[in-house]
Amino acid sequence: MSNQPGSSTAAETDQPETVGPTTGDGATVETSSVKASSVKVPSGETPSGEAPASEARTAEDAAGYAHGDEGTVTGGRPEFAPGALVLALLSLGWLAAMLWSTREAIHSTAAGVTAISLSAYALPGVITAALVTGATVALAATNRLGRATLRFLAAVGTGLVVGLLAAVAINLTYADNATTNTIAGTTAAAAIIGGAMAGARQARVVGAITAATLTAQIFVVLFSRARDPLSDLFGAGETQQSVLDAAKWVSRTESLLAGLLAGLAAYLYLTWSRRRAERRDGVASPLRWPAYLVAGAGTGLLLLLTEVIIRIGGRGLLDLAAALSEADEVAQTALGTSRVDNGIWVLFVGALTTLIVFGRTLGPRPVEDETDEPAAS
Repeated sequence: MSNQPGSSTAAETDQPETVGPTTGDGATVETSSVKASSVKVPSGETPSGEAPASEARTAEDAAGYAHGDEGTVTGGRPEFAPGALVLALLSLGWLAAMLWSTREAIHSTAAGVTAISLSAYALPGVITAALVTGATVALAATNRLGRATLRFLAAVGTGLVVGLLAAVAINLTYADNATTNTIAGTTAAAAIIGGAMAGARQARVVGAITAATLTAQIFVVLFSRARDPLSDLFGAGETQQSVLDAAKWVSRTESLLAGLLAGLAAYLYLTWSRRRAERRDGVASPLRWPAYLVAGAGTGLLLLLTEVIIRIGGRGLLDLAAALSEADEVAQTALGTSRVDNGIWVLFVGALTTLIVFGRTLGPRPVEDETDEPAAS
C-alpha cells in the first residue's frame, strides 16, 4: 500500500519489507531497509551500533598487542636490535680479555702444577663471554635480514664462525694439551649457542640480555677490588668459620648488586630501543611485561646456562681439577655451588628490578564510558 501524505508512514521509503527471524513466542520481527545516504547523522556522531573509525583502529591495535603479535607494526619481520654493532665490539674485546687473562694465569711461573686448577677456575668467565659474543656478533650480522628462517640460519652460522675463530686462537696461543682442547671446544660450543639465541624474533630482548650481562660482568671485575674491605666489614677474623661466613655475605652482596644493575640495564636498553625504533620507522611495537621479565632475568639465565655448558663440555677439566687433592675437590664443589647460587640470585633480582621499574612507568588504565542500554519496548 502506498504511503499517504500526513499518515504515520509518510516518512518511510517505499522499500520491500524484510521478514526477520521469529522470536520464541512466535512473533515476527519486521525491519525496513533504508539507504544509508538517506540518513542524516549530526556532525561528530556515528550511527547507532557503529564505532568511530579512530576507536575501531585502536581496538584493532589493542587486539593485536593483546595476542603478542609484534608483526602488527613490523609486518611480520623480525625485530631490529639497535646498537648491536657496539655490543658486538664490546663483547669481542671482553672475550679477548678473558682469553688473554686465562692464558697468562696458566702460563705464569707461579702456577706450576696448579695450571689445571686455574683453568677450571677461569673457564666460567670464558664461557659466559663466548655466549655473549656469539649472540652480539650474530645480532650485528643478521640485523638487516627480514626473513625469520634465513635470519636464524645466518645467526647460527655466525656463532659457528665466532666459535671456530676463538677455538683456533686458543689452540695457537695456549699449550697443546688436553686442557687446552677442552677450553677450545667448550668455548666454540658456547659461541654457537649464543648465535642461536640471536636468531630469535625478539631481537630487542636478546640485545637487552647481552647488554645487561656485559654490565654485570664488568661490575664483577670492578667489585673484586672491594672484596677484602667487605670481608673485614662482615667480620672476617682469625678463625676459618668467620672467614667463610664473611665470604658468603660478600658473595651475596655481589650477586644482589649485579642483579640490580643487570635489571636496570635491560630496562634502559628496551626503552632506548623503542625510542630509536619510533624515530627510525615512525612507529614501534610496544613490548608487554613478559618481554621485560625475560630481559631482566636473562643475565641470570645465561649464568645458569654457562654452568650447564661447563658441566657437560668441561666435565673432564673439572674432574681433573678435583682429582688433584682432597682440598681441590672441596674447592671445586664449593665453586660450583657458589656459581649456581649466584646465577639464581642474579636471575630473580634482575627480573624483579626490571618489572618494578617497568610497572612504575605504566599509567592508570583508561576508564571506558558505559553506554546506556536501549529500553525494552
